[in-house]
Amino acid sequence: MSEETRRPRAPITESDVLAWLETTAAAVQAGEVSAQELIDILGELRRASAACADASDWALLAAREGGASLRQIAPVFGKGYVRAPAARLEKLHRQAQNSDQWLAILRHKQTA
Repeated sequence: MSEETRRPRAPITESDVLAWLETTAAAVQAGEVSAQELIDILGELRRASAACADASDWALLAAREGGASLRQIAPVFGKGYVRAPAARLEKLHRQAQNSDQWLAILRHKQTA
């Protein structure tokens, strides 16, 4: 087994979302989805978006703990600016000093 096949993957990708969106848009255009169902979907997407942001924050903390530099991390924030991940880390460190603490916060939020 190669190192690439053992690497954890994000639970959802941009292409997964686009494929779902195209399928759902077609169903909406065909009149198969009600306004209330769309509102329910909107709520699900908003919650999933928040969960993805929390997971992204955890990965940022874990990457830094694993030795990644801000310059290595910066490209995933866009335009390669180091300020974006540095600012995010500063904000996160007001709540948690490491990825384990952040995960504990997320667990607590889910049970609260």
